[in-house]
Amino acid sequence: MTDSFAAGASIADTLRADDLRAVFVLSEGVHVNGSDLVRGLNSRLADSVVVTGGLAGDGSRFEQTWVLSEGRPERNTVVAVGLYGEGLRLTHGSQGGWDGFGLERVVTASTGNVLHTLDGRPALELYKEYLGDRAADLPSSALLFPLALRESKTGSSSVVRTVLSVDEATQSMTFAGDVPTGHYAKLMRANFDRLILGAEGAGVAAMGDHAGPVLSIAISCVGRRLVLGQRTEEETDATLDSLPPGTKQVGFYSYGEISPHATGRCDLHNQTMTLTVVSEAG
Repeated sequence: MTDSFAAGASIADTLRADDLRAVFVLSEGVHVNGSDLVRGLNSRLADSVVVTGGLAGDGSRFEQTWVLSEGRPERNTVVAVGLYGEGLRLTHGSQGGWDGFGLERVVTASTGNVLHTLDGRPALELYKEYLGDRAADLPSSALLFPLALRESKTGSSSVVRTVLSVDEATQSMTFAGDVPTGHYAKLMRANFDRLILGAEGAGVAAMGDHAGPVLSIAISCVGRRLVLGQRTEEETDATLDSLPPGTKQVGFYSYGEISPHATGRCDLHNQTMTLTVVSEAG
C-alpha cells in the first residue's frame, strides 16, 4: 500500500503526452491504497486528462486479486491504458444509491486508509454494534454497510468507503481509500430501488454528445452485486437504457471505482456504478 502514490505517478509519467486525452486504470484490489493511487495519477497529469477505472475484486473473499499485464495475470500490479487523439470522445458517470442510517460521527484517529477511532471509540467495536449478528461475517458483511465520509458538518458532497479488512487486536478497520481524521462518517445500507436509480443516473451522466456507436465500460462495486442478488441485471439494464441504441457494454465488479465526480479531477469511489463511455469521431 505504501507504494500506491508512486505507482500512480510513474504510470502518469509513462503515458503523458500533448495529445493524451484519457487514462483507463486497472489496479489490484486488496494491497493498494486507492486514494494514494489516484493522487499519484493526478499529481502528474493535466487537469484536462480524464482518469477512470477500478480496483480488481475477489468477490466477498478479500484474499487475492489479479490484473492482466503483458498478457499474464499478475498480483500487486497496476495497469493503465492511455487514450490519445483529437477524435476521441470519452464521457463518464458515477452514482451510488445507498441510504444513511445511525448517527454521524467524527473520525478522531486514522492513518491513511486505516480507521482507528470514531468519536474516541474503537472503530471496529462501534461498527460491530451496528452490524449485530452480521458482525460474525466480517469483513465480507461490511460490503453491505459502507461508510459515507464528508469533510465538514455542512458539506454537501460525500464519498463512500468500503472495508477491506479488520484487525481484532487493534480494533481498527482498513478501507479501500483514505478515511481522513476530522471527517464526518455515517453508516449506509442498501435501498434496492435507489441502487437501480443510481445506475440509471450514471448512464444519464455518461451519455454526453456521442453521435454513433459507443463502448460502455461498467465498473460496479462487489457490494452492489451482493445486495441486488437476482436483481443484478436490472442495474446493468438501467445503464443501457440511458445510452445510445446498440451500445456495447463490458465490465466487472470491483473493490473501488475510479472516476471524477460530475466534473473535475478523478477520485476513488466505493459502492458506486461507474461508467466510462468511449467513441471516436468520424
